[in-house]
Amino acid sequence: MPKDADTPPSRRMRADARRNAEKITAAAGALVAEHGADASLEEIARRAGVGSATLHRHFPTRQALLEAVFKNRVETLCARAGDLLGEPDPGQALATWLHAVGAHAVANRGLGASLMRDGDPALGETCHEMITKAGDALLARARAAGTVRPDITITQLLKLVGAIALATEQDADGPAEAGLLLAIAINGVRAR
Repeated sequence: MPKDADTPPSRRMRADARRNAEKITAAAGALVAEHGADASLEEIARRAGVGSATLHRHFPTRQALLEAVFKNRVETLCARAGDLLGEPDPGQALATWLHAVGAHAVANRGLGASLMRDGDPALGETCHEMITKAGDALLARARAAGTVRPDITITQLLKLVGAIALATEQDADGPAEAGLLLAIAINGVRAR
């Protein structure tokens, strides 16, 4: 969804419409985390407290809604990385962010695969670049502080987190298991 600052005045959303769109994406995000990318649009509308017509006015297709949820999550994840750049312990800041990436990946429950299959390839590339850039800044800081091995790349770390999320996606307590496995992996990344 376009941000108001980037949108011409004639196309800016009214405050109530913006709130509805935000409620819909929040409800969709929660239901995707619970049920996967095939979550019911009717249930999303019900949880958001809006009618089906309102949902479809903001998001004419399931794909448009899923893309908005994913983009919102990526922006939040990248903002978290920016916040962590000010933390005094660069190694801990990187570990904290990698755990946030893991939680993001676990909560997506098939969302990424659905978007890759049916979505706009440019969105995937843009989001991947955003995440890589955000993580690379944290990794560079941790590497400069000597808290991580110098041969580790952000691409390797993101693949590792993604693999852990995929491996635990169907577990009854997937987020907890993913967190535990990620903690074990992060220990192996630390400088000796």
